[in-house]
Amino acid sequence: MSASKFEKSVQEILGFAGVKINGTNPWDIQVHNENFYKRVLSEAELGLGESYMDGWWDCEKLDELAFKIIRANLDEKVKRKFSILFGLFLARITNLQSSSRAFIVGKKHYDLGNDLFRNMLDKRMNYSCAYWKDAESLDEAQENKLDLICKKLYLKPGMRILDIGCGWGTFGKYAAEKYDVSVVGITVSKEQVSLGKELCKGLPVEFRLQDYRDINEKFDRIVSVGMIEHVGYKNYRKFFEVAYSCLNEGNLFLLHTIGEVQSRKSIDPWTQKYIFPNSMLPSIAQLGRAIEKLFVIEDLHSFGQDYDKTLLAWYDNFNSNWDKIKDKYGERFYRMWKYFLVPSAGSFRARRNQLWQIVLSKDGVIDRYQSVR
Repeated sequence: MSASKFEKSVQEILGFAGVKINGTNPWDIQVHNENFYKRVLSEAELGLGESYMDGWWDCEKLDELAFKIIRANLDEKVKRKFSILFGLFLARITNLQSSSRAFIVGKKHYDLGNDLFRNMLDKRMNYSCAYWKDAESLDEAQENKLDLICKKLYLKPGMRILDIGCGWGTFGKYAAEKYDVSVVGITVSKEQVSLGKELCKGLPVEFRLQDYRDINEKFDRIVSVGMIEHVGYKNYRKFFEVAYSCLNEGNLFLLHTIGEVQSRKSIDPWTQKYIFPNSMLPSIAQLGRAIEKLFVIEDLHSFGQDYDKTLLAWYDNFNSNWDKIKDKYGERFYRMWKYFLVPSAGSFRARRNQLWQIVLSKDGVIDRYQSVR
């Protein structure tokens, strides 16, 4: 196929989404390298992302571009080369999230540097979707989210809480200060443990560098915020079995997770390679099968549109603070991180990605669970 035919094919595919090459709309793609066309046709999502990182193209509104591509289902219209297909096949036949591989995402993502996340997140360092109801700033929206979780769990003084995937202890610190509880947090990130201990000094918040499969204690409540995305569909049942065995009788478990409207067994190749290795997003069907005969769903709250706003707020912080950290990370990292944050906002806007808070009870709440919004 000639270079002009590659370009024509790409323009034809993008046309289904109302996107033009070198057009005037903010979602149009401005191409700087003619090799872009062949690369995208042969490597699909991976080629599109890597060529952006390499500066081969730009777009004024990456979130709107992603929104249009997703709504038009363009990922189904581009053939993937064998190496990408083999990677997807590998995710189906192997357990990419086994206990021996559990710490990979910690090293490759969460250990990138606390300076990066401090310059991107809110003042409490929440690395999950904020709750923007009645909030005017990211700080307010994230505090809303933390209090919403505490209220949904009906925390009482003296309770002992397990936080699976605790990050920098954001939830633990808030719950200990505001609700007088003690918290045990586990994470696969050494950097999170290090900074978390500093941020929670003097509070009854314990940090452990530990895989969820190694927990064997009893707790009054369990919370897991933005962690099951790293568990993998082969391990969902084990994850919930561990939570069930660790929860005292008649008590509550709140799961906060990104989800997909369609059941899949892997994430897109670019995200797998550069952002969240060995991760995937669950569907309601996959979660439902995993909790069957273990937990009762007391409440399911969907507010995925709030992640659109959260991701753009993170990008604004990252972009405005870039000069403070650019010498450490470099220009290619900047383009990679922008390509992670901004198109992700578009994916929630397009409604393919969801955000759920699910309250689960061990054996069911007899006196009726009162939902909180």
